[in-house]
Amino acid sequence: MKTLRLALAQINPTVGDFEGNVSKIIYYIEEASKAGAQIVAFPELAITGYPPEDLLLKPQFIEDNLDALNKVQGNVGDITAIVGFVDRKDDIYNAAAIIYNKTLFDTYHKMYLPNYGVFDEYRYFQAGARCPMYKIGDAWVGVTICEDIWYPEGPTRLQALAGAELVININASPYRIGRGKSREDMLSVRAFDSMVIVAYLNTVGGQDELVFDGHSVIIDQSGTVIARGKQFKEDLIVIDLNLEAVMMRRLRAPRRRQEVMRLEKSAVEEITIPAMRKSAVERMPLQPREYRVLEPLEEVYNALVLGTSDYVRKNGFKGVVIGLSGGVDSALVASIAVDALGKENVTGLFMPSPYTSKESREDVHTLKDNLGIKLLEVSIDTIFQSYLNTLKKEFWNLPVDTTEENLQARIRGNILMAFSNKFGWLVLTTGNKSEMSVGYATLYGDMAGGFAVIKDVPKTMVYELCKWRNNKEGGAVIPERVSRKEPSAELRPDQKDTDTLPPYHVLDPILKAYIEDDKSFDEILSLGCEVECVQNVIRMIDKSEYKRRQAPPGIKITQRAFGRDRRFPITNRYRGH
Repeated sequence: MKTLRLALAQINPTVGDFEGNVSKIIYYIEEASKAGAQIVAFPELAITGYPPEDLLLKPQFIEDNLDALNKVQGNVGDITAIVGFVDRKDDIYNAAAIIYNKTLFDTYHKMYLPNYGVFDEYRYFQAGARCPMYKIGDAWVGVTICEDIWYPEGPTRLQALAGAELVININASPYRIGRGKSREDMLSVRAFDSMVIVAYLNTVGGQDELVFDGHSVIIDQSGTVIARGKQFKEDLIVIDLNLEAVMMRRLRAPRRRQEVMRLEKSAVEEITIPAMRKSAVERMPLQPREYRVLEPLEEVYNALVLGTSDYVRKNGFKGVVIGLSGGVDSALVASIAVDALGKENVTGLFMPSPYTSKESREDVHTLKDNLGIKLLEVSIDTIFQSYLNTLKKEFWNLPVDTTEENLQARIRGNILMAFSNKFGWLVLTTGNKSEMSVGYATLYGDMAGGFAVIKDVPKTMVYELCKWRNNKEGGAVIPERVSRKEPSAELRPDQKDTDTLPPYHVLDPILKAYIEDDKSFDEILSLGCEVECVQNVIRMIDKSEYKRRQAPPGIKITQRAFGRDRRFPITNRYRGH
């Protein structure tokens, strides 16, 4: 039987860490070699990390990336390595190096450059024009990069018609809810239609607002998943591929013969790599690998944990500090932080005011005990009163309003930042997507901090994630009352979120329709929403753009996150209703 042993190195590189990335790549080359693999592939831009953004405009960065590739090349022996890097010719290209026995045999340039959502590749790269195919030993292999495989008539189709039995697609594809399934569905169609094995390799790790979920997958010529990589973890997937089965399926496909006849001979360039790797008979057998795909809430929670861990770790912080209010948002953020960083690296800061309830105090202490974190308490009563005394003359005879509420939030923000400065802790903010959408947050107050963990998590999902975390093995950590009590900022007597906002089960569908789905005013009304409610929500969203521009970065998990994903003008008179 004609087989090929393939290794996919699902690694977590860091943008600009050439030394660390090269060391990781060399380690996995050695591990793949020990496993008897004939080919080992690495993710898109594995050398530089993804996305390098405007670092690509620095000539020295490109040069250092090429030097790093040379170091990798010098460590490739009797195995073919496919490594993502930035190539420099007449322009720069998102590229894959095909290396064997310390020799760079070819470089593939990404042909389709995404320029939507979080992607800006036309800002930096030139598109490739060649469609090569490689004979590695007795196997014919195509190599593509990320977006290339999303096009039905793209290079994958051409390579398969030219005789490729396997197409390796290297990626840096960011996570969002449901993305794994949509990828698998597309890849299954691509493999089935082209009658080719598709090996989809994704990077893993957090990079600023983005989280890459790994979840690499190998799909056979009939469209069936035959292997998966772990989600949100580094992994080395090693598998023996039955290439004969590809030929057997093609023999039963007369229509394919007609397409092959019409294929221009020059469409696909054939390159031979004289690999001498051991035959299947000489290789040690592989242990079967099974991996369960995570449930949706489990997936989101793991994305938040990985995004938090990598942001803190890769940016060199000693630990984090979180303002704990006794509410559900700060409880969830604290839980995520402990799972990401360990309880010894998480500090809670409780800052009660005259309006802080007895229940909130109790819930903060219960959460602290359940998580095993350090808790500090700094009352803001005296500072708040000092502010009021200082402003008494100018505010004389004016009614108490949100000004006094926001003063409390800004005092807390200042205290949090003082602890950050003094101890080198990163402040994790606790605002959710529902609040950020409508501006129900205080600029320079509860928005002050370094990283907004749940910035893209709607309030209704916050509750679902708390419930999921409490059902996780190891027992409940978030006090039950936190999820049961009515949400309140506790900045004035008997305050409730519903004094200002619709109930969250009403608000969140409107937000999704307007922000993520771009539905019109009439379409949102058709969901059963009241006219005045929708008008008020849309007005709050549009008026709060200036606030969101000043918010810290946060982890993208939905179809459209604020920041680099959704870009709206601050100065904007269009209302659409």
